[in-house]
Amino acid sequence: MVGDDNTWFGLQVHDFPGPDDKGRTPLPDADAVAWRVSSDTYDAEESWPEAFARFAAAVDLGKVRALVVGAWEDAYEQGPEEIIRTILDSRARLTSLRALFLGDMESEECEISWITQGDVTPLLDGFPELEAFGVRGGTRLAFPAVTHRRLRTLAVESGGMPAQAVRGIATSDLPALEVLDLWLGTDQYGGDCAIEDVAPILEGSRLPGLRHLGLRNSDIEDAIATAVASAPVVARLDVLDLSMGVLTDEGATALLGGQPLTHLKKLDLHHNYISEPMQRRLRDTLEPAGVVLDLDRGHAEEDEWDGRTWRFVAVGE
Repeated sequence: MVGDDNTWFGLQVHDFPGPDDKGRTPLPDADAVAWRVSSDTYDAEESWPEAFARFAAAVDLGKVRALVVGAWEDAYEQGPEEIIRTILDSRARLTSLRALFLGDMESEECEISWITQGDVTPLLDGFPELEAFGVRGGTRLAFPAVTHRRLRTLAVESGGMPAQAVRGIATSDLPALEVLDLWLGTDQYGGDCAIEDVAPILEGSRLPGLRHLGLRNSDIEDAIATAVASAPVVARLDVLDLSMGVLTDEGATALLGGQPLTHLKKLDLHHNYISEPMQRRLRDTLEPAGVVLDLDRGHAEEDEWDGRTWRFVAVGE
């Protein structure tokens, strides 16, 4: 979950220089930044493992706290298995690593739904002290259920998250998890989960420490909102994020008709298809209680075509 401010794990992301730099650029202290190590998606001069080898020779791996895996060669058709092996092979040296993000690519490098992933859970198994883990890309993403005692933040950003990966996360044992942020996506890009797949998350007993829940960027956002309206997990949340998806008056009505949400610090519904009268009802109900409410519609515009109304998630391709 590399933020819009280009930070990860509270640290500024710093790009490790490419092979042409030849050590000319001064480097920050190993523990002062989140290191982004990349190859090139197209016509790469070096492979990602080769870039990491240069990184390991230039930086004290024992002090690295946060690592961001950027682009790798042919990411639109090649998964990160070799990258995962490279990182795991260095775990004896990465003794301070607490945050890891896999697949931090901009659209110019590889569109989010073109990024090829794989089974990412060996990284969690290999780093039991990890506190934050993020993944971008849903194609071929696998996430069998895991147990991890220290993880506090888990984020998966996708234009379409496979149902089996959603189910794996939902049934994982993550007792320390405080932030869970899932971009479920659209079925046009492989996001085939149903509300039943997130039910264990909403039931809440597997995630006793959860305070921030994002189930967003989904074309089943109304169904999610309806389920959230009576979900046990909501009572202990500080932040509920149902943004970036196809949320209409149907889902908003369910939220208002369900359990109270006035305990929340923030309810994020930006990029929505909620009418102005319903937005006013949400504001009148929640803002007097001090809830920060984000209802910015952004670029959520309806299209009329072939006699149908089409609505879209914020991030698809």
